[in-house]
Amino acid sequence: MLPFANDYSRGAHPKVLQALIDTNMDAQPGYGQDIYTKRAAQKIQAACEAPDAEVFFISGGTQTNQVVISNLLDGDEGVVAADSGHINFHEAGSIEYTGHKVLTLPGERGKITAKNLQSYLDDWQADENHGQMVAPGLVYISFSTELGTLYSKQELADLSQVCRQNQIPLFMDGARLGYGLMSPECDLSLADIAKYCDIFYIGGTKVGALAGEAVVFTKHNVPKRFTTKIKRQGAMLAKGRLIGVQFDALFTDNLYFKLSQHAIDLAMKLKRALKDKGYQFLIDSPTNQQFVVVTNDQLAELKKHVDLSFWEVVDDTHTAIRLVTSWSTTEQELDALIAIL
Repeated sequence: MLPFANDYSRGAHPKVLQALIDTNMDAQPGYGQDIYTKRAAQKIQAACEAPDAEVFFISGGTQTNQVVISNLLDGDEGVVAADSGHINFHEAGSIEYTGHKVLTLPGERGKITAKNLQSYLDDWQADENHGQMVAPGLVYISFSTELGTLYSKQELADLSQVCRQNQIPLFMDGARLGYGLMSPECDLSLADIAKYCDIFYIGGTKVGALAGEAVVFTKHNVPKRFTTKIKRQGAMLAKGRLIGVQFDALFTDNLYFKLSQHAIDLAMKLKRALKDKGYQFLIDSPTNQQFVVVTNDQLAELKKHVDLSFWEVVDDTHTAIRLVTSWSTTEQELDALIAIL
């Protein structure tokens, strides 16, 4: 089966594996106090052009979202997200499990707009009954979004301004951050994200690592005793080096960005082929996730050869599917997929 269902179906990039092998017998302190984790944090600070940023390594994306969001919110607060946001659909109610509500706004191509956010906050404040309502205490966005779309620099700056005016932190889910940054339509840099977001994370699981995410706090805003909170919620590895070594490798010689660029280059080749063959797109995505409408007969035939993701039913005879390229996708695999299409 050709692997186009997601961007985490394979293990890790060979350079990441080699780094784990090379450091395997070096005895180091646990819980992220090793030299490799500290070095990875320094490399991430440099890449973000944020020398004062505080970096933490957490075991996975769902754990990162849950730990960050639950510990930035007061007990009576919820997190604002687009209705299509990952935390609203595909994280098994992990935010609600911690006692916090996901407060949804209608998304525009998967994104929250500054105008809609300000309107929502104004309406909440003006409601005379808001003392009986969950208070908006954090704004959650993804880059790229669940629909593969991107925030522009202006859109992110506008969101950041609304959040700061209302004293609400802006948190970016960066599970696919590398793929977003390397998209031909992206006008943001990692330094821009560090500037406009209060917290974000750099996804490793989907971009060449076996597992692990790097959380970056950019405004001296780390929750009190955050490392204790990470462990308390089961998201800290005793062998924290396992994540640190991987990010040390990913942020050496721009490997993280090279792997991301590879996936984007192949995604754009796939997108051109789909257009040439007359396929209809559910949404125009500039990233490594491509959403395509196929007939149910085409879907049945594709499933014989391609591992893909169901997305949604379009009508009685059509289904939207997701095809995903990754750091590990080969030209040969993509050519084979195009031939089948």
